[in-house]
Amino acid sequence: MLFLSQIVFSKTASWYGKGFDGKLTASGYVFSSKQLTCASNTYPFGTVLEVTNRENKKSVVVVVTDRGSFTEKYGREIDLSRKAFDKIASSSEGLIKVDIKVVNKKHIFKYKQGKPKFTKKEYKKYLK
Repeated sequence: MLFLSQIVFSKTASWYGKGFDGKLTASGYVFSSKQLTCASNTYPFGTVLEVTNRENKKSVVVVVTDRGSFTEKYGREIDLSRKAFDKIASSSEGLIKVDIKVVNKKHIFKYKQGKPKFTKKEYKKYLK
């Protein structure tokens, strides 16, 4: 039996940051470049992903909270928050090749009402 969390996809990642801080994400959360989140058009909101830099093998665990036009327009699979990107590469690199693995899909959702902030407490909730 093959579990979804065992499937790894190799893709291109970029980052987004301060210019989006305080703005509403597609999921309803308020964006913060200081949280471990990402934008993806492939995975549902709330999906927990392990993103590994193919060059240096550093990994970060992020939660999908946003969407973007970067897939078709720029050929990128995932857009990491600045903090998440900095954990696996230098932001001066801009684009990196990554492996993406689904870690958890227990907390997927359609939209968060009320403009909640994505905090460390929220992050921990998604990892459970």
